[in-house]
Amino acid sequence: MGFDLGILFGKLGSSSLGSSEYSSVVSMNLFVALLCACIVIGHLLEENRWMNESITALVIGLCTGVVILLVSGGTNSHLLVFSEDLFFIYLLPPIIFNAGFQVKKKQFFRNFMTIVLFGAVGTVISFTIISFGATKIFKKMNIGTLELGDYLAIGAIFSATDSVCTLQVLNQDQTPLLYSLVFGEGVVNDATSIVIFNAVQNFDLSQITTAVAFQLIGNFFYLFITSTLLGAGAGLLSAYIIKKLYFGRHSTDREVAIMILMAYLSYMLAELFYLSGILTVFFCGIVMSHYTWHNVTEKSRVTTKHAFATLSFIAELFIFLYVGMDALDIEKWSFVKDSPGTSAEVSAILLGLVLVGRAAFVFPLSFLSNLTKKAPHEKIDFRQQVLIWWAGLMRGAVSMALAYNQFTKEGHTTKVGNAIMITSTITVVLFSTMVFGLITQPLVRLLLPTPKTLNRMISSEPTTPKSFIVPLLGNGQDSDLGQNVPRPSSLRMLLSTPSHTVHHYWRKFDNAFMRPVFGGRGFVPFIPGSPTEQSVIQSAHHLVGEETG
Repeated sequence: MGFDLGILFGKLGSSSLGSSEYSSVVSMNLFVALLCACIVIGHLLEENRWMNESITALVIGLCTGVVILLVSGGTNSHLLVFSEDLFFIYLLPPIIFNAGFQVKKKQFFRNFMTIVLFGAVGTVISFTIISFGATKIFKKMNIGTLELGDYLAIGAIFSATDSVCTLQVLNQDQTPLLYSLVFGEGVVNDATSIVIFNAVQNFDLSQITTAVAFQLIGNFFYLFITSTLLGAGAGLLSAYIIKKLYFGRHSTDREVAIMILMAYLSYMLAELFYLSGILTVFFCGIVMSHYTWHNVTEKSRVTTKHAFATLSFIAELFIFLYVGMDALDIEKWSFVKDSPGTSAEVSAILLGLVLVGRAAFVFPLSFLSNLTKKAPHEKIDFRQQVLIWWAGLMRGAVSMALAYNQFTKEGHTTKVGNAIMITSTITVVLFSTMVFGLITQPLVRLLLPTPKTLNRMISSEPTTPKSFIVPLLGNGQDSDLGQNVPRPSSLRMLLSTPSHTVHHYWRKFDNAFMRPVFGGRGFVPFIPGSPTEQSVIQSAHHLVGEETG
């Protein structure tokens, strides 16, 4: 991670540390202090219907950038230099993992096909529209030299939704259907956008043939399946290790440590093998919450739940504070100071393409999804479609990271066209996060105002930590549901009640094969000296007494 303070702390080098090292220490102190300020101010604004902690952190980052810019005489605006490695390797994994760990699994898997439809097919549609629009419009403008690969990269960059901001502006308990659709789509969307972006950089775009197109499609399916299997495999391995070795009999710290490290290892292995770390760690979180979490002691369950949530919370604040300060990077803006109107125009065009590109797949694909659902309450009505369209308009750190990768070299650029694309990306990210993010929650209250609508959407899963005690595709209160579900006698009947049918057969397979090996709900760790051991001993004595009597 690089640090850059410039003139602001140049006079503070009179320490036992070197000048650059001392500046780095000061930078980290200020940044941690700003994170604390974000938490305090976010708490004070908890009841505010417009603000949330992500927007608070973004605003504080912008204000801090302005102060640093003024103090440094206009030479610097941030404490940290934007680093893709810092974002993708250290900040994003805990956020995505915790989302998978806490997600309402019944709602997520019930809408899994719709999520994949939006996240994969929808992203390709959005990418096509944005790339085509950018190519046709920007070639007529004087924004510097951009090649075909740059235009396609623009499509991939602005097709990537902001999953992190979705976690902040949507409430999983109040709107579980919207949350599962928008966030689930966001995870698949980010993976798809990164696949497309890497393909744009690696393939020879001068010779695009049908074979290359099919190769791209095959590459995506390979990435999706292998990343999912890797995440599930890491989660199952952690469950098996903890179930067999009983770490908790000696130390709960080891249980917590192995869960955290195995989750992070799954992400790094995915990156090592050029897979999607986002998909891998997300499904690792889902599997760990279904199996591994139930194999640890009660103390470790409480610890891991809060530890994962805390790490995710801090990483989210870090990202928004980071983006806020980096938005005023004077180096990029200096290239467009002679033509601010052009930069604003490019930003407005990109924002318009984002709006059109998302609308082009949300409404048609929602219609197709509704055709497969028979029950009216399972269909996505028009108001919900509007909210899905709106909540997915926010662009965030993923777009920033991809833009820096395409249009800068080690965070710096010398071309006017590249600088305009960077500043336009920053503008779109700030505008979409602050404006769309601010309006999302009031829009939810406006379009879904009645308790009847909300109750229909709210999942039957409890919101307490006991929500982890539910089966992967069901809840804790419908253990006999499968007995009342009619068996599919035809393909049409199978398609008309897919979730119940899949749920029934999955639960039978889970109970018969998975839980005996990997543990899960109902598994109680046997720890010497614990109440569990004492109750087992008492039961054994009671049985022995009955037999001898």
